[in-house]
Amino acid sequence: MRFSSSLLLALSVTVFAEEQIPLANKVKGWWNKVASTVPSTPSAPVAATAAKVASSVQHELTPENWKTVLTRDPTASAPTTQEWMVFITGANATCYGFCENASQAWNESVAVLSAAPRSPKFAVLDCEKYPVLCNSWSVGPPTIYYMSIPKPLADQSAPAPTVRYIPLSRNATVTAVASNITRLVANKEYENYEPYEGYWHPFNGLLAQYGLAMPIGYVLWGFSKMPSWLPMILISLMSRGFMNRRMPQGNAPAAPAAPAAR
Repeated sequence: MRFSSSLLLALSVTVFAEEQIPLANKVKGWWNKVASTVPSTPSAPVAATAAKVASSVQHELTPENWKTVLTRDPTASAPTTQEWMVFITGANATCYGFCENASQAWNESVAVLSAAPRSPKFAVLDCEKYPVLCNSWSVGPPTIYYMSIPKPLADQSAPAPTVRYIPLSRNATVTAVASNITRLVANKEYENYEPYEGYWHPFNGLLAQYGLAMPIGYVLWGFSKMPSWLPMILISLMSRGFMNRRMPQGNAPAAPAAPAAR
């Protein structure tokens, strides 16, 4: 049986209609039924349909808008947490051409998960278009940044956002990667990954707190644009200057001779 675009749309709308069935069971049942019918490389209509559905529900992150996009649901009552799945992708310069399967898998997964009544929100960060932002987070494609952002209480107190860095396979088939992405939500497998709490945390890392994340992102991006020979020349010039300062000057006047003893 051929997996068509109409089947994708029908499943994404109807598979979550019955809210009394747990989300994990709904997605697992859907995936078990269609996994055997989906070819390892999806047909063009399927990929195009999934990409269209995904683009309608996901947000593109930029250096200018990411702080306003990755926020809590203003209509939800505190205490509550807004879940975000951020897909970090790229192209030839940043992903070396290995992001195609992951991108197709992301689109297929989002097309299904977005129909769930309690699905996370979705965003995409393209490191090919916005390398400075990727450098400021110290992330690379293809990966998922799963974020849990709490809404502040009435006194504006709230726990720090939790972020989990989840790498995706570059070599697995579209079906395998899509299944892994879907299980992150359906089975809450994102909880298997330890929250990241280092310097590069986008919200409350040391670099973000002191406003250094974006400046360092620009510096790293600038180094990546340097020709490979330029750092060697700079190091050579610096080392020569250092050695010249340490060497005695040849034209310095000689010290006066000590008077002869009588």
